[in-house]
Amino acid sequence: MTETPIILGSRSPRRLELLSHLVSRERIHVCSPDSLVEAGFDDLTTRDQFDERIVEVARAKLADVLRQFEADSSLIPGGAKDVLILTGDTTVVATGPDGRHLSLGQPPEESLDETVRLWFQNYFAGKTHEVLSGVCLARVPIQDGRPNHENLRVLTRVCSTKVTMRPDADRLLDWYLKTGESRGKAGGYAIQGAASVFVTRVEGSLSNVVGLPLEETIAMLRIVSHE
Repeated sequence: MTETPIILGSRSPRRLELLSHLVSRERIHVCSPDSLVEAGFDDLTTRDQFDERIVEVARAKLADVLRQFEADSSLIPGGAKDVLILTGDTTVVATGPDGRHLSLGQPPEESLDETVRLWFQNYFAGKTHEVLSGVCLARVPIQDGRPNHENLRVLTRVCSTKVTMRPDADRLLDWYLKTGESRGKAGGYAIQGAASVFVTRVEGSLSNVVGLPLEETIAMLRIVSHE
């Protein structure tokens, strides 16, 4: 792969850690999106709509980073003729008793334990749910210290991983909630941490559940590196 600087448009330390497995840390520059407002999933009714929306969120984060570059050229690594901007979003898609798909994002701080307990009892224990990620990678030419939007090249991918949890999760929930691991995690759990005790099966990318599907990401990096 080329040594083109990679701009990670994310606040997630987990995405930074995962991306560092693929490329040297020196190539990665973090530029977190300014906006905290994201399109939600509550209005969706079909599974295909979830794929479309998660890509929409990832692309919105790309647009946010580009706006920051336009406003402040010092954010662009010095001397770069082009940069790669990587953004993504991850959510948990569960199935309710009525068969309807619903998104479980980060549990609200004010009702953290109560929310996570309900999610485990209603959607996780003894069931299979999906962890869905949208990934966006753009190759951005830099002209006169500014991004050249006319020659922007954008790739997007959707990755889904199925996770099955043990039926007797309830007996471990008090212990798990005391770990505080649920805070800030999509679905209220971290598969790479203490929540691994609940998991009985993973179908698909494990890194996707952590926060960035490495298989899809490295494939996208190879594509843009050979253009």
